[in-house]
Amino acid sequence: MSESTEAWVVAGVRAVIGTHTQAQDAGRTDDVVALYTPEAVLELPGMDPIEGHDALRDAFESWAPTQPQLHLVTNTVVTSRTEDEATAASDVAFLQRGESGWAVQLVGHYEDTLHRRDGAWRLHRRSTTFQ
Repeated sequence: MSESTEAWVVAGVRAVIGTHTQAQDAGRTDDVVALYTPEAVLELPGMDPIEGHDALRDAFESWAPTQPQLHLVTNTVVTSRTEDEATAASDVAFLQRGESGWAVQLVGHYEDTLHRRDGAWRLHRRSTTFQ
């Protein structure tokens, strides 16, 4: 893979992860779901896997913010890449603003697999762990 193609893949992966975070924190469920492949799987501790657009939509609607929140995603490293599939690892801190200000609610880690479909990167699997 050429350096320019590799840079394009890394930029695309990071753009999906960042767009997901901002859409989720703004409560834009349809925008979040559009970032997943139709057969995508979301894995969260203590829950059955959430599979497919309909299930993802239901889950993200139920998690819509009721107060200001931020998922601070950092240390994203694209761990493998081809022109059509990539994996990435990221750390995340989830903050909410309450009466006394912003507070960290949890810290975790994402392991993502993304596929390129119709020229766009989409999440195919996200496995989340909490620390």
